[in-house]
Amino acid sequence: MVVLSGKFHLIAPDYPGFGFSAFPGRSKFEYSFQNLSACINRFTETIGLKTFTIYLHDYGCPIGLRLAVSHPEKIERIIVQNGNAYAEGIGSNWDETIDYWEHPTEEKKQKVYAFLSEEGTKMQYTAGVPDALLPRVSPETWRLDWERMSRPGNIEMQYELNCTYKSNIDMFPAFQEYFRKYQPPSLVVWGKYDPFFSMAEAYCYKRDLPDAQIHIIEGSHMLLETNFDEVLELMNNFLDLKSA
Repeated sequence: MVVLSGKFHLIAPDYPGFGFSAFPGRSKFEYSFQNLSACINRFTETIGLKTFTIYLHDYGCPIGLRLAVSHPEKIERIIVQNGNAYAEGIGSNWDETIDYWEHPTEEKKQKVYAFLSEEGTKMQYTAGVPDALLPRVSPETWRLDWERMSRPGNIEMQYELNCTYKSNIDMFPAFQEYFRKYQPPSLVVWGKYDPFFSMAEAYCYKRDLPDAQIHIIEGSHMLLETNFDEVLELMNNFLDLKSA
């Protein structure tokens, strides 16, 4: 945000219940990917944002793509960084999660949702990161995340939201149809060692977006923590094409 702010107008809202946004109770706000997407779309309307380039990463990928499917006229370009829209990204490490969704038990729940913990939060930043890059991951990243997640009721909310993740997988055909129909200029940047979303998916975007730029980087899930300069250069070049 800081390094690009001299060239572009940037907006980065926290989702309800995330970061420093308000955390309405679950009886007042439905924590689902569909509802978060609708909320962000309403946010863009409220601040008068007509069109924009959208950055898609992890949870933000299906949230942003739902918005794109519903309002394709708003999307000028997309930047994908380790974000799912194809089945190839759902590797074998998802087997236990999918099994829990289909055949839930309390024992499976405890195992699958172990990531909703302080250690699990840290793991999301460090898993798969090459040893040489680990010193670049500042500890305040996961500590700040965990401080926000450990608010009363937030873990339960995170669990409830994650249980709706399967609805994103069900939306993959709609996302791909959006790509094929509207052909948004696209930059896809992927951490080679991401243990959550397989690198095999990165090239899948070419099926529906033949002009997409695909870049595999020697990092993991949180590329901006470890490979900032590389991603920044790619983003600058990609966005400069828009303004040229």
